Amino acid sequence: MRPVLWTLLAVAVLFGCRKDPSVYTGPVGTPYVLELPSWVVDSIGPMLEATDNPLTVEGVALGRKLFYEKELSDDGTMSCATCHVQSHGFSDPRQFSVGTDGSIGDRNAMAIVNLGWSRHFFWDGRRTTLEDQAHDPVTNPIEMRNTWPVVEDRLRSIPTYADLFAAAFGSPQIDSIRITQAIAQFERTLVSFNSPFDRYWYGGDTNAISQAAKDGLDLYTRRGNCDRCHTIGNFTDDVMRNNGLDLAPEDPGLGAVTGLTSDYYKFKTTSLRNIAVTAPYMHDGRFADLLSVVQFYRSHTAHNSPNIDTAMHNFSTSGYSFSLEEQSNLLEFLNTLTDEEFLTNPAFSAP
Repeated sequence: MRPVLWTLLAVAVLFGCRKDPSVYTGPVGTPYVLELPSWVVDSIGPMLEATDNPLTVEGVALGRKLFYEKELSDDGTMSCATCHVQSHGFSDPRQFSVGTDGSIGDRNAMAIVNLGWSRHFFWDGRRTTLEDQAHDPVTNPIEMRNTWPVVEDRLRSIPTYADLFAAAFGSPQIDSIRITQAIAQFERTLVSFNSPFDRYWYGGDTNAISQAAKDGLDLYTRRGNCDRCHTIGNFTDDVMRNNGLDLAPEDPGLGAVTGLTSDYYKFKTTSLRNIAVTAPYMHDGRFADLLSVVQFYRSHTAHNSPNIDTAMHNFSTSGYSFSLEEQSNLLEFLNTLTDEEFLTNPAFSAP
């Protein structure tokens, strides 16, 4: 009996030491070092920390793949990138995005840029983290029209994803929490701080922008009062405001989220970085070009709109507060906020 027992023991040890092919044994969580110009922290502060979802090389790589993954949609035709196009500053050049069944949205898809510094997401501010923001489009009935169990099963059926999730999170488990965490990690890397304006303002290159743009900048920060809401640095104060688009607004904005009368018709102040390539403008995409936006602030703000932000009283309801030359200079300045490197960076494109 003794030889038999030793044989059985040897077999048990042999099979006990054999690697389970379903268990990932590679490296996990290499810290991702986000490279930022030295002036960024001084100008706009450090990126908000996501303590439960730190950036890792593997997490960002997985998030990038998922950002372009069409299996997130019900019919496999849409990804996040469908409505957030890199060449358009990760916004949608259409007034309203179109869902997988042809449904038309009612708000313009916002640009994804420098969102690691934001506390409000979507036009109505209904989400407070990038992870939560990444969650909603998948199940939205006029967007991707899917369910998370279906998405999870689909990704599990694609062999490469098990290793990618294991590398990012330590095990091959695939669920909605990890999917949205990975997408949020990738989106936090979508930073834009290399525009001609940056090279002029922070880099000291006096030739980086034209004299007309410099005059436009002067108007922007002085009589134009533009920087009261679109603060230099990230070019947004990340505040919810009613900017006086309509005397009797139809879209309740933040008010529909909080139920507070004082929040009705307020929308997120968007960043002006890459603004020249993110048309159309406003939450409903009503303005097709930047000139229309400038002319609106010049003479068409509805000062009696409910909950109008006090900053809007700096703008005229009639007349011509900006001359034609000043409008041209302001547009020239806004064009200097375009970061060509951001729009073409291969690290942000489809893997």
